[in-house]
Amino acid sequence: MDSSPTTPYIGRFAPSPTGPLHFGSLATAVASYLDARRCDGRWLVRMEDIDPPREMPGAAERILRQLEAHGLLWDDRVLYQSQRGEAYLAALQQLLDRNLAYPCHCSRQQLKERGGLHLLRCAPQGGAEQPHALRLAVDEQSDIGFEDIFQGRQRQSIKLEVGDFVLHRKDGLFAYQLAVVVDDAFQQISHIIRGSDLLDSTARQIYLQQVLGFPQPDYGHLPVAVDAKGHKLSKQNLARAVDEQTPSLNLWTVLHWLNQAPPTALCHSNPEQILSWAVGHWQRQAVPQLLHLRAPALQTPPSAG
Repeated sequence: MDSSPTTPYIGRFAPSPTGPLHFGSLATAVASYLDARRCDGRWLVRMEDIDPPREMPGAAERILRQLEAHGLLWDDRVLYQSQRGEAYLAALQQLLDRNLAYPCHCSRQQLKERGGLHLLRCAPQGGAEQPHALRLAVDEQSDIGFEDIFQGRQRQSIKLEVGDFVLHRKDGLFAYQLAVVVDDAFQQISHIIRGSDLLDSTARQIYLQQVLGFPQPDYGHLPVAVDAKGHKLSKQNLARAVDEQTPSLNLWTVLHWLNQAPPTALCHSNPEQILSWAVGHWQRQAVPQLLHLRAPALQTPPSAG
């Protein structure tokens, strides 16, 4: 589990402030923290606040308070994507200068008629001031394979399965795929531990890293926590926020859910003691090799007897 001496381990937790942390997002934070600390690495927090229409006022501050309450302390200042526009614009301009990105005026209906895939460059249109997206011109030879820490070997043919994907949206906002790649390179992220809902995005990010000449991090995708109906926990599904008043119970439950076999008595320790135990006993291979896993109910602590 040790990272190369020439490539220090730097991990990160990058929530979107669409609401406070729920059980699934706390589990991701804990797993990424433990993996970094187990490898004597650094752990950073990035706030992915580049989609204002989806964000909840005060959510970013609440998330940071929730992390602190659980003893999940980061190693450098929090990076806010909303302050990184110049960096994204520079990367975008590089791609445009190399003729690797192009404007797209296509409507959702037009994309739907093509099966959701955009495979060819759009014909030039007059009136560049009209709202348009900017897409990456994906090469025909764009098969991307990688070894996921938890999910095993993965492969995706981007051109055939995804098509030319958006880098800058028609509404003027930077797309997630561009922003995350630029920021992972800027923060020198070596390992990315996140939910399997982002597994489908990874090949695109690796391809964009290659195009921009950025190093490729190692990726590990955890099971996504779902409710009784199989729906991902989210603000849209009214997932309950993690209670900062019960951090020890929350941490113990997360460790149990990640199959780390925490002793029952550990539930009655403070967060720092729980995390200390968890770092020393963290085992990647024990994490369930599933894309989805039912979230547990957070109720009363198990008996220490």
